[in-house]
Amino acid sequence: MTDNQKDKDFTRPASRVPRSDPGESGMPDMQKLPDDRNIAINKVGVKDIRYPIVVLDKCKERQQTVARINMYVDLPHHFKGTHMSRFIEILNQYHGEISIERMDTMLRNMKEYLEASSAHLELEFPYFIEKQAPVSGARSLMEYQCRMVGSLDEDYDFMLGVTVPMTSLCPCSKEISARGAHNQRSAVTVEIRYSDHIWLEDLIAWIESCGSAPVFALLKREDEKALTEQAYDNPMFVEDVVRAVTQRLLEIPEITWFRVACENFESIHNHSAYAMVERPMSEKRG
Repeated sequence: MTDNQKDKDFTRPASRVPRSDPGESGMPDMQKLPDDRNIAINKVGVKDIRYPIVVLDKCKERQQTVARINMYVDLPHHFKGTHMSRFIEILNQYHGEISIERMDTMLRNMKEYLEASSAHLELEFPYFIEKQAPVSGARSLMEYQCRMVGSLDEDYDFMLGVTVPMTSLCPCSKEISARGAHNQRSAVTVEIRYSDHIWLEDLIAWIESCGSAPVFALLKREDEKALTEQAYDNPMFVEDVVRAVTQRLLEIPEITWFRVACENFESIHNHSAYAMVERPMSEKRG
């Protein structure tokens, strides 16, 4: 092939790709091109955006934090792509005033602006609660990882989640050991749907009461002694923890559905222990 032939091949139009109509800016809009593969997309959008949000605080009314946000819509089979910039434009309309109360409105905006039939919004963020050590009374801020998930098609759905650290002490280790027992930090993740408002503070307190002992950000020696002894007097398997949390949540009439998962980061094993319970709405009162 001669150099001239190479140049001709290189400059040949990429053909058979229909040109998009220019938008108001006069530039082509590739997303509006048709797609003939007949494959609809369930979720398409932007992921892992860090953005300021506002969360209801039981003691201080409002707490500002920074969330990792995922935003998705569905895409019909005949559209080539969605408009990614429009997701950010919707976020910017709220200027950090993103909250539970506004999630359904944001989802409606996403559906309308992106011409979709369903929209999904996920927020993960740290939430801080001031806790007081059990003996010394030392105060400190404890961080909890929280999650809000909203979706809207014909109906609106919302789910609230939180991960709560706690201490678990092995009943078997306590029973067979002449001195002490192995214990570890555990992470209990609870997700709920509810019919009336549930405070994060209340949900966290219900969960914390179901472990061998709670976890604090700041402890003095007298606090460490008290919590160590509390855990030793209250040994729990991972199965015990999820059952205890389940029993507690079943007592809350506002909760219509929940999932409880516990992971024990075993201190003497090269693995974690895990257990999960899910109660659909139809079984919640059973």
